[in-house]
Amino acid sequence: MDIALLGGTGDIGEGLALRWAHDTDHGVVVGSRDAERARAAADEYEKRLADHGVTAAVDSGANPDAAARADLVVCAVPAYHLTDTIESVADGLDEGDVLVSPAVGMKGDEDGLHYNRPSAGSVLALAAGAAPDRVSVVGAFHNLAAGRLADLDVDLGVDTPVVGDDEAAVETVVGVAEDIGGLRALPAGPAANAPEVESLTPLLINLARYNDDMHDVGIRFE
Repeated sequence: MDIALLGGTGDIGEGLALRWAHDTDHGVVVGSRDAERARAAADEYEKRLADHGVTAAVDSGANPDAAARADLVVCAVPAYHLTDTIESVADGLDEGDVLVSPAVGMKGDEDGLHYNRPSAGSVLALAAGAAPDRVSVVGAFHNLAAGRLADLDVDLGVDTPVVGDDEAAVETVVGVAEDIGGLRALPAGPAANAPEVESLTPLLINLARYNDDMHDVGIRFE
């Protein structure tokens, strides 16, 4: 499967690109609003993979080009860029493609970060509203700590809930996620459950802030 990471130069995009290129045979395409920035990031990822004994080609391109070349598109951008990014690549998305959103709306104050639920009900709902009807939209990877994800010397040992209304698309995302070593993907119901999943992220960040031994904290459901 070919996987595009829109915003693949950012923290979550970096970690997912490295893990899929390191652990799987999936094709990985790093996308960015700036094609040169995407290429520079892809070159850096290839070097880091080589340092870990893996020879893998990481492709790159501007976001529309990256999305058009993939079967699964992860929109790894902040929530405030999500709809614009999806709209910019919509013409290149084919019927049967799966669009994944790990974005979370958050706001901060002196106490920490708090879930900022949009008027649409969830960030996933915003993504679904911006995506073409021919594309299935799934929420996943919200709760993954970027530093832990990008450190190929660390066993992940964490879970990620997956939500969406298209059961086949959810199954696809679960399978691709679990191709990453140490990551377990758990179906968490339809898209209506996205707010509960998205709200885990500020909780985990606050735990990391207030507990010195919980940097890059993750969750495991037992």
